[in-house]
Amino acid sequence: MPLRHPPSSLYFRVLAPRTLAATYRFRNSPTSALWYRMVSTANTSVWGLKDPSLLKTQGYIDGKWVGANGGGTILVTNPATEEELGTVPEMGLAETRTAIAAAGKAFQTWRNTTAKHRHDILMKFFGLLKEHDDDLARIITLENGKTLTEAKGENAYSASFIEWYAEEAVRTYGEHIPSPFPNLRNVVIKQPVGDSILTPWNFPSAMITRKLGAALAAGCTAVIKPSPETPFSALALAELSQRAGVPDGVINIVTTQQNVHEVGREMCESKTVKKVSFTGSTSVAKALYGMSASTLKKVSIEAGGNAPFIVFDDADIEQAVEGGALACKFRGSGQTCICANRIYVQSSVYADFAARLAEKVSAFRVGNGLDETTTHGPLIHEEAISKVKRHVDDAVSRGAQILVGGQRISGAGTFYAPTILSDVPADAVLNSEETFGPVAALTKFETEEEVIAMANNTDVGLAGYFFSRDVGRVWRVAEALEVGMVGTNTGLISNATIPFGGVKESGLGREGGHGIEEYLNQKLIAFGGI
Repeated sequence: MPLRHPPSSLYFRVLAPRTLAATYRFRNSPTSALWYRMVSTANTSVWGLKDPSLLKTQGYIDGKWVGANGGGTILVTNPATEEELGTVPEMGLAETRTAIAAAGKAFQTWRNTTAKHRHDILMKFFGLLKEHDDDLARIITLENGKTLTEAKGENAYSASFIEWYAEEAVRTYGEHIPSPFPNLRNVVIKQPVGDSILTPWNFPSAMITRKLGAALAAGCTAVIKPSPETPFSALALAELSQRAGVPDGVINIVTTQQNVHEVGREMCESKTVKKVSFTGSTSVAKALYGMSASTLKKVSIEAGGNAPFIVFDDADIEQAVEGGALACKFRGSGQTCICANRIYVQSSVYADFAARLAEKVSAFRVGNGLDETTTHGPLIHEEAISKVKRHVDDAVSRGAQILVGGQRISGAGTFYAPTILSDVPADAVLNSEETFGPVAALTKFETEEEVIAMANNTDVGLAGYFFSRDVGRVWRVAEALEVGMVGTNTGLISNATIPFGGVKESGLGREGGHGIEEYLNQKLIAFGGI
């Protein structure tokens, strides 16, 4: 599993992307005289874009590309090579307030545009996302590390939300409610809320458009805080939205790393902001939810997952491996919120499933996502490597066996070998924590009742998967799993048309499908004296 590209820079990050308290590194010390003259830059030689103007190194506020007031920057590197990609502004409270004010001002106009007008702009935006597919995918791969094939898949997924919500914009129907009184008529209309968006690094484009598409279609404006690991995808989206005709102030992007806590707090506590949408860890979600309570904002949250993946003895084992575990567990090198985290296999088919899965995983080729032969890219940073190692070491210490992988790949970049663990005990840490890495943890079970109890033994409930050819069992298990989404005989469930979200501590609200409703308020107008 070779690493194919050596680093050209010694800079690298050790970050905590799903926590509010992120660590950071600046290229110059704040005490340096150069600090106040710093501007955001990009190492254009590594990007290779057909349209270099998509590469933006400044924040985007009120239709203008702007730097940080204090001049600080955030270094962004390629996790596959540790090569410096460029910098973006280290913005803070002042810039966030400016962005919120711009969004608030633009909201007064944008909210009154027709649904057809918003539809037409979103369709232009969609067309531009498709037109620039190669460049947008390359940006995703360089800053996130996923393979170019997966990055192109993400861009198509990202664009699909813009298309879907363009069509939803003209379907935000109101309602007439019959009155019990002869001289009264009840009419319900829907009006936009307003919005702030905080997104993670693992889908740097799609996690934005899944929220932004709904917000724009509803007539909301947005202030977006992208992950400091992957800001360039967000900024490219802003550039294309501008070309599509989205007015100034409707979309604003604040980049920050050191000041993430105060920026998040301002978004949550500002009275101008009427809604917050967040994707990330459950611990951060709870913090943001608490901050938003000060103004009783509408909140949409897609938080952590700990997805069970169940293989019953009547399953098609080849399908469970090929169409299930490989796609579900190892997509994005295991760095998705709906990845299978706990794999339960009925004892009579356990050995067969484990052998087939091990054979497939052993053939993976880990490396730079730009290499066409690469099947799986790096983890996002050193902290991700440390967490995976901690989970594997803990499981092994409790009796688990390593069938494949089990170690970091030496050399530059943050690569961990795709790993399969067998005989993982119930008390292993990875059964209670989301690993967010390329580790498939296999556990035997005997009965349907037993495995449902194990699957539901967690505080979160985002997604769950199982394979069975028994129709009755399919219904029973699908209904019994305490999750927001269930994949039966498939490991791929995401698309723009379905309600994406979880139960328990996995969040609030839904994105995709009829998710535009999350960005609308219902208003009753009662007509009397008739």
